[in-house]
Amino acid sequence: MKILFIGDIVGEPGRKTVARLVPKLVRERGVDFVIANAENAAGGFGVTPSVAQELFAVGVHVITSGNHIWDKKEIIDYIKREPRLLRPANYPKGVPGNGGVVVTTASGEKVGVLQLMGRVSMPTLDCPFRVGRHEVEALRREAQTVIVDMHAEATSEKMAMGWYLDGDVSGVFGTHTHVQTADERILPKGTAYLTEVGMVGPSESVIGVTKEIAIEKFLTQMPRRFEVAPGPCVFSAVLFDVDTTVGKAVSIERLRIQD
Repeated sequence: MKILFIGDIVGEPGRKTVARLVPKLVRERGVDFVIANAENAAGGFGVTPSVAQELFAVGVHVITSGNHIWDKKEIIDYIKREPRLLRPANYPKGVPGNGGVVVTTASGEKVGVLQLMGRVSMPTLDCPFRVGRHEVEALRREAQTVIVDMHAEATSEKMAMGWYLDGDVSGVFGTHTHVQTADERILPKGTAYLTEVGMVGPSESVIGVTKEIAIEKFLTQMPRRFEVAPGPCVFSAVLFDVDTTVGKAVSIERLRIQD
């Protein structure tokens, strides 16, 4: 099974790039399943019901998120009834939505997707490692193929999660920092891994934000409203193949396409 995991989608420019490229990649590369992080897809902060539906309509099967999942208040009711939109599983009990889901593909194969969020320089949540272990075991009761989005600031925390879950999941991929790393590999026990998938957003920007605004914020330390930059976008993703009989990755390819 070929799975496409797309990095953080930033605003309308990112969504338009996804709409242009995902159907083409599915067709040309034989992609069976698509996961996308969309916590920045609505104006650069958060996701709305209409944005989620827009992404589902262009071929995304599961949407992951992170610390910006609650930035748009209208998502709270929607996430209660849409299991394919995930929030971090290590939020406390009682928080709306789900951190994991199992989806059946068009060919009848089941894929589990889990969302975790790190704690280094991030909001304080429950331990992603302990929660992750518990949630993976639950998903593996339904699906051999399980993919983890590790939304975190620290590369060390993402790497630790990759090693921690090696052999228990099909892939662990980092999101949040928007700058793609070049360390894609299959870990010794069969887990595909990339520290940071990157973003789908304006390439002439500071992680998707208008560069002049970002520079002024660093220079003055004064509050500024961030805006999504204009211009052409970079499409950052990872494409990997899984042997679904055992849930192990057999190949991995990092994608960076200038749209």
